[in-house]
Amino acid sequence: MNRAQLVAAIRGKKSMLCVGLDTDPTALPAHFSGKENAVFEFNRQIIDATREFAVSYKLNTAFYEAQGLRGWEALEQTRQYIGTDCLTIADAKRGDIGNTAKQYAKTFFQTYPFDAVTIAPYMGEDSVAPFLEFSGKWGIVLGLTSNKGNADFQLLETVGGERVYETVLRKTASWGTPENLMFVVGATNPDGLRYIRNLLPEHFFLVPGVGAQGGDVPSVCEAGCNADGGLLINVSRGICSLSKGEDFAEKAHEAARDYQREMARWVRS
Repeated sequence: MNRAQLVAAIRGKKSMLCVGLDTDPTALPAHFSGKENAVFEFNRQIIDATREFAVSYKLNTAFYEAQGLRGWEALEQTRQYIGTDCLTIADAKRGDIGNTAKQYAKTFFQTYPFDAVTIAPYMGEDSVAPFLEFSGKWGIVLGLTSNKGNADFQLLETVGGERVYETVLRKTASWGTPENLMFVVGATNPDGLRYIRNLLPEHFFLVPGVGAQGGDVPSVCEAGCNADGGLLINVSRGICSLSKGEDFAEKAHEAARDYQREMARWVRS
């Protein structure tokens, strides 16, 4: 899904919702116990319940990799089921150099052909560039994250007076374009989000941290929206983990609808 298609989806659905499928097989509703292919079946029902409100789905690959071959199969089944009308994100946070980075890019853009993959940029340009060589695909680089440990490195000042995350954003933005680069910017720091929007007015941001981590849609949209929407607001537990009963999909539908309604007023036609 390229930028024009993503913007069209946002405007068509009046939504910037990204549903996070961090599916832990040990935490599924009880009626999935003992079922073959339980992870994919859970994901399928969540997708069916939220598709009319979501423009993107983000699969945290750690939850699938931990299951071995069965997990990889569930990952690919889920990606295929989502189809092409929503942006698919492999939240893999890969970061390595040279031929290794090229293999990671092939993994998530060819073998498992997602639209986007998250990237850790700590090793520099050669760890990011291979992901930007695929037409119509996106690299999503970690910028200012929403976790408590972000202050350990991201908020430190460099010799030139910039904070580390500012240097990462500025340098990385020069390696690609708003057509193939997004950045992860957490919802829990609206002032930081506003600052980064001023720094990068055209890029899309993947915004985790709404819901369980304390971020909220109005603050995120006020600080980060641009003319194209410019945000993929990720919600995982706040949609997928609302019930341990057989009504889990119904609860997911209601939550996704409520999030979409909050976002609609920020989407320009």
